[in-house]
Amino acid sequence: MRIARFSIDGNVAFGAIEGDKQDELVLDIIKGIPFADFELSGTKVPVGKVRLLPPVLPNKVVAFGRNYAEHARELGNEVPDAPFAFFKPSTSVIGPGDEIQYPTFSEEVHHEAELAVVIGRMCREVPRERVKDVIFGYTCANDITARDVQRREKQWARAKGFDSSCPLGPWVETDLDASDLTIQLTVNGRQRQLGRTSEMIHSVEDLIVNISEAMTLLPGDVILTGTPAGVGPLNVGDEVAVTIEGIGTLTNKVVKRG
Repeated sequence: MRIARFSIDGNVAFGAIEGDKQDELVLDIIKGIPFADFELSGTKVPVGKVRLLPPVLPNKVVAFGRNYAEHARELGNEVPDAPFAFFKPSTSVIGPGDEIQYPTFSEEVHHEAELAVVIGRMCREVPRERVKDVIFGYTCANDITARDVQRREKQWARAKGFDSSCPLGPWVETDLDASDLTIQLTVNGRQRQLGRTSEMIHSVEDLIVNISEAMTLLPGDVILTGTPAGVGPLNVGDEVAVTIEGIGTLTNKVVKRG
C-alpha cells in the first residue's frame, strides 16, 4: 500500500494511493493515522488536486554515512567497520515538489539519493528477527549536503542539517522487499547516481539493530540508509529527482535562499 500525506483546502490528511498511471492516481482518505489501525473512508480525491506533503513528520531522522563502499572511496574515506550514524533535524524535512534552499554559508552543495526507512511503532533494542515488525514502510530521500562545510567543520550538524536538506517522498510504500532495489538520481534529466540497495555494507536490519541499541525509535522516525556513488554538485535552478524501484520519484528544485 502507498500511503501519502497531503493537504487540500487547508486541511491535512493521510490517504492510500490507488492507480498506476501518474495522471490517474487517486487518494482514498484514511480515517485516523496510518501508524495505528485505520480504515479507508471511501472518499477519494485525485492526486493532481492536492499538495503532497512530506509523507511523515519525524521526531528524528537518523542517517547512516559511508554505507556504500564506492561512495566512501569517491570522497577519499575509509569504509567503516560499524554503522556510522548522524542526525538531521526535523526542520530539515521537506516534501515532494518543495524547494531546496541553497544555504548562504556554502558554495558546494551535493545531492545524495537514499532509501529511507519509516518506523511504524515505538521500539528499542530491536532484535534482528523483529526488525520487519517495526518498519512501517519505505520512501525516497535526498541527503542534501553542504560538502565544503562538511570538510571544513569536520562534524556534520550544519553541513547536513540545514533547512530543506532532507527531501522525503513522494509517499511511503508499505509492502516492499527493500533488499535489492535500484536507486537512481538525475539532475535536469541527466543521470548522476545509479546503484542497488544490495550494495549496502550494512543492511537495513543492521542499521535498525544498531541505532535501537542506543535510543528509542518512535512512529514516523526516519532512517536514511546511505547513498551509492555518483554524488555531485547542485546549482540554483537545478531540478533533482530520486527514483527508487517499487516506490516512485521524489523531485525538488534548487532555489536561492531568500
